[in-house]
Amino acid sequence: MSLNIEAIQNENVKSDMPDFRAGDTVTVNVKVIEGTKERIQPFKGVVIQQKNSGIGKTLTVRKMSGSVAVERIFPVNSPRIDSIELERAGKVRQARIYYMRNLRGKAARIDERQA
Repeated sequence: MSLNIEAIQNENVKSDMPDFRAGDTVTVNVKVIEGTKERIQPFKGVVIQQKNSGIGKTLTVRKMSGSVAVERIFPVNSPRIDSIELERAGKVRQARIYYMRNLRGKAARIDERQA
């Protein structure tokens, strides 16, 4: 890759993101535009996976909305992402916890990781 492309990518990478991994509970504050107004909408859930690195890094977050599960994939370095806050560090043994999709109720709880 040329130095110009690398320089542009490195200047667009957000540096104020907390360290998080699969199993952590995070709140992703997303900028939502409705007509001419802009507001921030929080999306709180468990990190299912992280993909890629650098400017193309994505984050999959899963939350329960009533009895329906909602998963969203967020590009971490997008200008639509206002901030990501780490709520709780979870203790899991895998980097991609797709098995959470099959668990319900108390079985879907994740233990807290001690710092």
